[in-house]
Amino acid sequence: MAPQIPTITLNDNTSIPQLGFGVFQIPPEDTERVVSTALEAGYRHFDTAAIYGNEEGVGKALAASGIPRDELYITTKLWNDRHGDAETACSESLERLGLDRLDLYLIHWPCPAQNRYVEAWQQLVELRDKGLTPSIGVANFLPEHIDRLEMTSRVTPVLNQIELHPAFQPWKDIDAARVHGIKVEAWAPLGQGRNDVLEQPEVVDTAETHGVTPAQVVIRWHLQNGVILIPRSSRRERIRENIDVFGFELSEDEMSAITALDEGEAGRVGTHPLDMEP
Repeated sequence: MAPQIPTITLNDNTSIPQLGFGVFQIPPEDTERVVSTALEAGYRHFDTAAIYGNEEGVGKALAASGIPRDELYITTKLWNDRHGDAETACSESLERLGLDRLDLYLIHWPCPAQNRYVEAWQQLVELRDKGLTPSIGVANFLPEHIDRLEMTSRVTPVLNQIELHPAFQPWKDIDAARVHGIKVEAWAPLGQGRNDVLEQPEVVDTAETHGVTPAQVVIRWHLQNGVILIPRSSRRERIRENIDVFGFELSEDEMSAITALDEGEAGRVGTHPLDMEP
């Protein structure tokens, strides 16, 4: 039986499954198979992006699954060179996905040097008003970018998808989002294998205590922090393990020990938002 994944209510009164499945860096030729495996395991929340080149594979898996559309939650993202062309970009994504609407559409990066993210946000508001997506949000936005949206728009993003894992915990950005009623969603929640988060004694020992994997411990840490997250894997056993995280709970001491693994900027594995080029 598929696990009952908790949902989180967003500031537009829609709900999002707290645990989803990401397809970043999954090759287009493998995407349909991987997403089909994730659907079989019980995932219903899927996160992709135009730049990933695999929206079509996601759409094929969704269509083949026979799962009713209202049981699925689909996110995709507006790439940096389409900040002035969001409606066309969104329509192209919908066509590749084989859908007539999204559940969540995000601005992928602010690209402040380009200085068009406010314009892009205004277009996303129009897409929402036209019914192409009930929810709109941002990714990789810093507090100053969110503040600017707040000053120039009647609509607040529902979430900010940011890099977040035990080695990199930008609490200033997280707290700033939450002050605005914006939920936080973690990309690279397991560190993308570019650091040794899953090998740290604090994680390994906790995994042994609960009879689970280190990845399951880190996923549980995110969940208990109230974070939405989208781990990814192309391996069937890992896909199944990563959703099997609702039969145990970390203690306060175990949570604190993992939080203490934060390395600040040294732990970042992705691009800093100010450095992302259009």
